[in-house]
Amino acid sequence: MTGYTMLRNGGVGNGGQTCMLRWSNRIRLTWLSFTLFIILVFFPLIAHYYLTTLDEADEAGKRIFGPRAGNELCEVKHVLDLCRIRESVSEELLQLEAKRQELNSEIAKLNLKIEACKKSIENAKQDLLQLKNVISQTEHSYKELMAQNQPKLSLPIRLLPEKDDAGLPPPKVLRGCRLHNCFDYSRCPLTSGFPVYVYDSDQFAFGSYLDPLVKQAFQATARANVYVTENADIACLYVILVGEMQEPVVLRPAELEKQLYSLPYWRTDGHNHVIINLSRKSDTQNLLYNVSTGRAMVAQSTFYAAQYRPGFDLVVSPLVHAMSEPNFMEIPPQVPVKRKYLFTFQGEKIESLRSSLQEARSFEEEMEGDPPADYDDRIIATLKAVQDSKLDQVLVEFTCKNQPKPSLPTEWALCGEREDRLELLKLSTFALIITPGDPHLVISSGCATRLFEALEVGAVPVVLGEQVQLPYQDMLQWNEAALVVPKPRVTEVHFLLRSLSDSDLLAMRRQGRFLWETYFSTADSIFNTVLAMIRTRIQIPAAPIREEAAAEIPHRSGKAAGTDPNMADNGDLDLGPVETEPPYASPKYLRNFTLTVTDFYRSWNSAPGPFHLFPHTPFDPVLPSEAKFLGSGTGFRPIGGGAGGSGKEFQAALGGNVPREQFTVVMLTYEREEVLMNSLERLNGLPYLNKVVVVWNSPKLPSEDLLWPDIGVPIMVVRTEKNSLNNRFLPWNEIETEAILSIDDDAHLRHDEIMFGFRVWREARDRIVGFPGRYHAWDIPHQSWLYNSNYSCELSMVLTGAAFFHKYYAYLYSYVMPQAIRDMVDEYINCEDIAMNFLVSHITRKPPIKVTSRWTFRCPGCPQALSHDDSHFHERHKCINFFVKVYGYMPLLYTQFRVDSVLFKTRLPHDKTKCFKFI
Repeated sequence: MTGYTMLRNGGVGNGGQTCMLRWSNRIRLTWLSFTLFIILVFFPLIAHYYLTTLDEADEAGKRIFGPRAGNELCEVKHVLDLCRIRESVSEELLQLEAKRQELNSEIAKLNLKIEACKKSIENAKQDLLQLKNVISQTEHSYKELMAQNQPKLSLPIRLLPEKDDAGLPPPKVLRGCRLHNCFDYSRCPLTSGFPVYVYDSDQFAFGSYLDPLVKQAFQATARANVYVTENADIACLYVILVGEMQEPVVLRPAELEKQLYSLPYWRTDGHNHVIINLSRKSDTQNLLYNVSTGRAMVAQSTFYAAQYRPGFDLVVSPLVHAMSEPNFMEIPPQVPVKRKYLFTFQGEKIESLRSSLQEARSFEEEMEGDPPADYDDRIIATLKAVQDSKLDQVLVEFTCKNQPKPSLPTEWALCGEREDRLELLKLSTFALIITPGDPHLVISSGCATRLFEALEVGAVPVVLGEQVQLPYQDMLQWNEAALVVPKPRVTEVHFLLRSLSDSDLLAMRRQGRFLWETYFSTADSIFNTVLAMIRTRIQIPAAPIREEAAAEIPHRSGKAAGTDPNMADNGDLDLGPVETEPPYASPKYLRNFTLTVTDFYRSWNSAPGPFHLFPHTPFDPVLPSEAKFLGSGTGFRPIGGGAGGSGKEFQAALGGNVPREQFTVVMLTYEREEVLMNSLERLNGLPYLNKVVVVWNSPKLPSEDLLWPDIGVPIMVVRTEKNSLNNRFLPWNEIETEAILSIDDDAHLRHDEIMFGFRVWREARDRIVGFPGRYHAWDIPHQSWLYNSNYSCELSMVLTGAAFFHKYYAYLYSYVMPQAIRDMVDEYINCEDIAMNFLVSHITRKPPIKVTSRWTFRCPGCPQALSHDDSHFHERHKCINFFVKVYGYMPLLYTQFRVDSVLFKTRLPHDKTKCFKFI
């Protein structure tokens, strides 16, 4: 322990230990240095020696580092040559690789040039096809121009007789007047336009006796008639109003005859004159009885056989609504088909037939032969027996509760006031009309009034007595709206009425409503019908219907229209050639004369708007009810048609029966310039587009600095008189095509969708072809109709914000459809599309056609439209129910049919057949 302490404290022992350690370290370093010296100096010398003396061995190939012989040096050179060769080959390989890469780049460039050449070839082929189409169309245009310049049949020279020339020799018996011997055709050439001169009744003595309401209504409708002229020298027809007279004025026949013969253009016998006696009451006097009217036609509601000249005189309906439109809200609906009473009759016979036959008659003829049988007693007994049997609920009353209305002898007088009679008829499925017992009384105002009231409220008329002359009977097919039964068959009437099916009954009621609205309801309809009957008899075509003159708003164009890839990218689908020649209109209507001769009877009875009242439009006004909207032939060979319509030929031309046709876009807008410009630009390059008519619905004009796009076709900006959605369907004179694409300014449709819709419309020209579908539904709790826009597999309407329709319906909507519907559209600023769907379905009895699966077409990000308003759907509910009341029934029809194209889902190669498939 002491030693250990001494060492720690640095004593003697500690110093000795330190010296030993130092000595030991020096020895180790010296030894290490010596060893490294030996290794670094002697080892290389030894190795060199060993290597230089290693080749003393016997094998020649063992020597490596020693001196070599000459042959061995040659071997070394061979190796070096090989190395140089290897290096040379490597350099050549590198050069070849560089050349290979250069060639590959050149090949790639050539491939790009080949692809570009292929595209150029395809474009050249397309340009060649377009040039061929242009050349073909130019050839057709040249042929048409040549045909137009060829001499045609010139219009005949109009021959006007002298003012006092009596014309044809008078007939032996004035009662034998017919058109061939009492009408002067020389005053009415085919090309005259049927000018009509209307006398001013106030200038004559009898004018002061006329009923003020009748006279005022007649003068108002005459002023608005398209045929009325103030130049009496060129007139084809002369019209004079002589009744109805005020009570208690009684004008003697001799005095009235004298005043008629004093008319300035009477020309001794009154040829080409029409004497009109309108009755507003059931007891209107037969003013012209015992009055010699010469060769003048007579139009009134009461005729005796002695004064009626078939095919010459006219039986007209009474003028009930003199100065007002019918109140559609008071007209009952046409459904349900069966009403409370099977049939009703109220009337009282003032004088029997036998007592009336005892009265002396003048007017050139006394009744000859045995008096006819009086069936009135049998009719009364039979009808009372039916009522007592209680098999059906009927109401027959042969005695009026109050004083009956005045009537002619043997005529059944009306009972009660008009409002009371209408209330009973609203409860009646059929309305009995018993003709007068006197067979010489062919028609009376009382019978005509009963017929008018029955048609007005939808009670099917049942006329007992086949000898009666119903209004306009030589033009109208009354068997489609009424039952005319001989009086001897009165015992079979009950069986006959019960045998009618509901569908037949509804068809008769609907036809009766059509006849009433068209020919009976107002003073305009009565006066127009009288003129139309005469015009049709003498085979003069109707005047062209009035078109809406477009007041163009000047605008600057020239902005290059861009192409929206979403709108115009159709892949390899060729939609048709973009028109490079000036737009061409649809063929004009050229069948005025032949249609007047061949189709007038059908037109009078089944046309949606009577063609005699609704004059012919520039296109062929064939009946939409028969789906004959085929258009007019163009007289040249179809482009791509008649050859099967396969492949690219189908794409390059429309084909079909009217291969050369375009359509007009009508776009309604209101102060949305940016949206409008975008929509117009999307029409750039659209095939078969004739022009774009922009209906500017705002009183504020577009901005003066607004630059309109150049889309390759004319853009016509039309200014309207007021802000109305009805302006969408005005028949603008700038619309020169039959096909109209009505589109909103915010609608987004691709070009292929538009062209597909156009092709579908060409196959169904009488229907609306559109994209978004809607339907109506019956609300059971509220017992009313609802408008529904939910997605559904069934539809009954298509929105006209994106739809094709025929221009024919624009005329009907604006000029023929009841004004009450257009007024409601203006009131709500809504429902114009529903009104158009109602109109077309009412006319054609067909539903619209929906194309593609689109349910909406609004553009994203566009300003809010009217349809986004909360009240929008409530207003549309009200519109549907109001329209149903106006039409009297629900004309919309459901359909599950939709037209789609396989091209929307499958892209086919150019060399494959491309046809649209209807699914």
